[in-house]
Amino acid sequence: MQISVVIPLLNEAESLPELVQWIDRVMQENGFTYEVIMVDDGSSDNSWEVIQDLKAGYSAVRGIKFRRNYGKSAALNVGFEASRGDVVITMDADLQDSPDEIPTLYHRIVDEKFDLVSGWKQKRYDPLTKTIPTKLFNAVTRQMSGIHNLHDFNCGLKAYRKDVVKSIEVYGEMHRYIPVIAKWAGFKHIGEQVVEHRARKYGTTKFGFSRFINGFLDLLSIFFVGKFAKRPMHFFGSMGVLSFLAGIIITIWLIAEKLIDIAHNVKYRNVTDQPLFYIALVAIIVGFQLFLTGFVAELISRNSHERNKYQIEKEI
Repeated sequence: MQISVVIPLLNEAESLPELVQWIDRVMQENGFTYEVIMVDDGSSDNSWEVIQDLKAGYSAVRGIKFRRNYGKSAALNVGFEASRGDVVITMDADLQDSPDEIPTLYHRIVDEKFDLVSGWKQKRYDPLTKTIPTKLFNAVTRQMSGIHNLHDFNCGLKAYRKDVVKSIEVYGEMHRYIPVIAKWAGFKHIGEQVVEHRARKYGTTKFGFSRFINGFLDLLSIFFVGKFAKRPMHFFGSMGVLSFLAGIIITIWLIAEKLIDIAHNVKYRNVTDQPLFYIALVAIIVGFQLFLTGFVAELISRNSHERNKYQIEKEI
């Protein structure tokens, strides 16, 4: 099978028939073998009944229904596990992503050998309250991840080599950072494709300001796990040693200053009367705690069943 189209959805019953019909038309025109995996993320409308009807009319349609709402990341992860195509394409169910982009995305993966191609909605139909924070968020992500050629990490329209989706895990609200997760997993050939952004035709947006707060925390989590998951002592230990040494140096300096004042018969203050002493004391305690945290994290990491699990690209 050439293409798997994974569509996470929540209360999008109105748009699903038009979307599936559009996808089928594009696939038939280009002669692709394909499947459409629709993951119902606990919809409260009749989305599942619509999916069942579509399954009866289109043999390529497959449906997965969650008992409750778990989030887009969970829906994508389950869709990735179920996919069978050589190229996996994700898109939103609200018709703001155009299926006409599928052939170009497919050929960029197959012909240009990209691991992942992310859509970039260069011209958007969103309000400024959404577009401005999104631009800021993408700028921060580019700097922290080192993926400087992507303008829109959160675009729902993406294409992946099969190996990518079978090698990564998407959880929490990490769907915004799939290119970052893929990069940490060793898939570094990441490209971008300018795609059409269509105005929402049915339903209401699921966008909320809390997504930016959660998204920033997820970015920090990905950065830490990707860089230090197998060597936590390098992070906590380094921070602990620096804090401990800073506290020791300040303490020695305060004691030395007092001894010099005594030697020169100069009025002096007791070390414990100086605010710097308490700052030094806190630095020593925090440094010691950070070091112990790194030591415990190292023990946990060494006992993890994935401690020696690595991404192998080829074997002969």
